[in-house]
Amino acid sequence: MVMIPTDLNNSSYANDPLYPWLLSIEKELDDWYSGNRSGGDLDNLLSDCISTFKNNAQYRNDLRFLKIWFLYLEGSKDYENIFREMEENEICIGHSLLYEWYAYFLEAKGKWKEAHIIYHIGISRKAEPIEKLKWAQSLFVKRMSERLNTFSLGKVDGGEQVEVGMKLINPWSAFILEELLKKIHPRITKYDGYHLSKKAYSGKVALSSLKKSSRNKIIEIGGKKYQIKGCAGQGGFAQVFKAYVDSNPDDAVALKIQRPAFPWEFYMYRQLDERISGKQRSSFGFAHKIHIYSDCSILICDYLAHGTLQDAINSYVVTGKFMEEVLCIYYTTEMLYMLETLHSVGIIHGDFKPDNLLIRYSKDDLSEEGFKDRTDSWLDQGLYLVDWGRGIDLQLFPKNTEFTGDCRTSGFCCIEMQEKKPWTFQTDTYGLCVAVHMMLHNTYMEVERKTSDGGYIYLPKSSFKRYWNVELWKALFTKLLNVKPGNNDIELLRSLRKSFLDYMHDNPLLIKKLKGLLVKQRGTLCSA
Repeated sequence: MVMIPTDLNNSSYANDPLYPWLLSIEKELDDWYSGNRSGGDLDNLLSDCISTFKNNAQYRNDLRFLKIWFLYLEGSKDYENIFREMEENEICIGHSLLYEWYAYFLEAKGKWKEAHIIYHIGISRKAEPIEKLKWAQSLFVKRMSERLNTFSLGKVDGGEQVEVGMKLINPWSAFILEELLKKIHPRITKYDGYHLSKKAYSGKVALSSLKKSSRNKIIEIGGKKYQIKGCAGQGGFAQVFKAYVDSNPDDAVALKIQRPAFPWEFYMYRQLDERISGKQRSSFGFAHKIHIYSDCSILICDYLAHGTLQDAINSYVVTGKFMEEVLCIYYTTEMLYMLETLHSVGIIHGDFKPDNLLIRYSKDDLSEEGFKDRTDSWLDQGLYLVDWGRGIDLQLFPKNTEFTGDCRTSGFCCIEMQEKKPWTFQTDTYGLCVAVHMMLHNTYMEVERKTSDGGYIYLPKSSFKRYWNVELWKALFTKLLNVKPGNNDIELLRSLRKSFLDYMHDNPLLIKKLKGLLVKQRGTLCSA
């Protein structure tokens, strides 16, 4: 909604007949936002203001008056006639904002052709600043290029179909996410834990006051009190805090506060709940609830206190040592298991990296039994994949859809992204390869193209140490970095995992060594 700027202390408004109307409109807007008035009161006030001043030449080029017109236009079904009346009265026809605002309004209503015409009208009239208007038009054309390459996607909730890009789709583009969220909105609202408010967050402690150093502040969400114990992570649009529910140390959660509101991650968590069951579900993060406000969203998830795989790698880097091969093998089997499970149910994580892999430790002592089939105490031991904001639900797309776009995470762009080729599961499997490389070498992975059987393959530039099980590692990187289109990714992941597990199972002393290393690692990471 267009906002009306006012300055109560500016004496230059003393002889300005419009100014008292601006104050009344501002007050009416405040009442409307707080729910104290109906929209009809505001509409009547705007209509009266426009009738009073539309023939007054003093306000013909006044941007404040233009904003009043647009406030009125936004709430009217007869917006086309209102805009026509604005043109007839020559309201700011020489200003680019008239055309930018109206074109954007039409675009939001799906009237793309009409929006395109409005941009051309403004440019033909040389509305100022003309460069700003041309820039707005170029962004519109860019958005349209995504829309014009559309085809119908898979059904959502028994009939609705999502329209997204034809041939190749960028699943992370703002337009695609917006379209997907619109179509699945009825479905999200039915999920347990979904709480929607049309108002901004209004707790006693402002969320903006929460910083990295925030400790023991109490924030209220949905009738519960959360005691902030520290910042657990921060990105471009979100912060994650450790918090105690009702100040209870035995009930710790992670609060992910994101601006603007972002319900997609909650949707992905609920897809995990629906598609993955039993012992497999414990390898993936769990979301309790989400609170959506007009200015932000707060996602409430399980909190694990034992650090990440990145922390484990760093513990070796700082001492100049390398992770033991048996530990690398163990975490590699965990990651292979995760991706095998995810991809088999049509889910791509999209941001698979050590920072998003939390470490789990079993409450019970580990035994040799149960290692190979992940039963007994090994069920609660391993890795735990979180941060689903870039997750891709393949069930929302037609079968065999391929994607384009860059994950924009340095060091984790798969070969297909680097070469501007289509990709699907490769974004996850490449992330797995980078994580394994970091465990083995303490560095990010660089790949090179080598000739092979009249063609070429991709392999890491770093060489394998001769005392490693070179065949296992070579097979992993060769197969995962050179997946051909149409290959069965799930069978490949399963066969690689089996080869590592067979090697461990055939050498019982390795499992015994692994148990000792995990106990040592737990002591190191939990005391850090």
